[in-house]
Amino acid sequence: MSKSTTRIGIDLAKNTFQVCATDITGKVIFNKKVSRKQLPQLLANQDAREVVMEACASAHYWSRVFNQMGLNVKLIHPGYVKPYIKTNKNDAADAEALCEAASRPQMRFVQAKTVEQQDIQAMHRIRERRVTQRTRLCNQIRGLLAEYGIILAQGIGTIRKQLPLLVDHRENALTTIGRQLFLELYQELVALDQQVADITMRIEQISECHPRCQALMTVPGVGPMVATALYAAMGSPANYRNGREFAAFLGLVPRQHSSGGKAILKGISKRGDRQMRHLLIQGAQAALQHMHKRDDRLSRWACKLKAQKGHGKAVVALANKLSRICWAVALNNTPYQVAA
Repeated sequence: MSKSTTRIGIDLAKNTFQVCATDITGKVIFNKKVSRKQLPQLLANQDAREVVMEACASAHYWSRVFNQMGLNVKLIHPGYVKPYIKTNKNDAADAEALCEAASRPQMRFVQAKTVEQQDIQAMHRIRERRVTQRTRLCNQIRGLLAEYGIILAQGIGTIRKQLPLLVDHRENALTTIGRQLFLELYQELVALDQQVADITMRIEQISECHPRCQALMTVPGVGPMVATALYAAMGSPANYRNGREFAAFLGLVPRQHSSGGKAILKGISKRGDRQMRHLLIQGAQAALQHMHKRDDRLSRWACKLKAQKGHGKAVVALANKLSRICWAVALNNTPYQVAA
């Protein structure tokens, strides 16, 4: 193998990887397919110190593997790689585009996650899926009951209370088969409730024993769910230049469409982690409901903004500010101090 390799781009897959190596001038040395077993050995035989991959499935795992080999690993958002693909899209073109994108001095890279952060993020993803399944189940129950002429008010609590009574009630329009089906649906709902409660308890236990999560929970509107999700999404706060960059990473800053010296700011960009943004907005909404009772600087600002711009815009603006505060708290590793 050539000893002038400076950068290696890897198009990730499950079993067969496309590996492109370039020299200091950006010239392609080789671009070939490699099996999963051959990949670590191939990189060990190269003198390149930089490995570039898209931030996609299994990227964080391979990042940790290559870091242990002493390699400098860089992850790039797939959207930033696409402009560098020449002509048709294929694995070889993707791997070459990775090397080209990584050579740009202003390219932005994604921070690799630790195993602990991946564990926490996995728990949040599983919980989100189970909550979604529970919502879909309740909507189905309500819709099926309507076909029997039984209308239930919205809300999971209503279904929990009323469905067992409807199954036991012998004077409604439900048939024997219908009662059995709705009994099974109720049992499924109880099981999902238990699963959501179990994983929520595990997340809360992590927040209670993790020092950074404890510091984050001193910020208004940040509880165990938001604190653990922030820890998993943020990684090392030192990788962000300031709090605004972290807020932009979460998609909580205005989307800009400016030209000709005229600045045009639209709604929030909604980039980054959708669930993290959703949790922060929920936390901001909960915090804003009680800020009229307080007399600190943040509460006065939020209440004034709510009076001027309305509740919805104030909630999103507060979520933006809370994300910046959380970044500062995580960077300094100190609890939030209320400003008078």
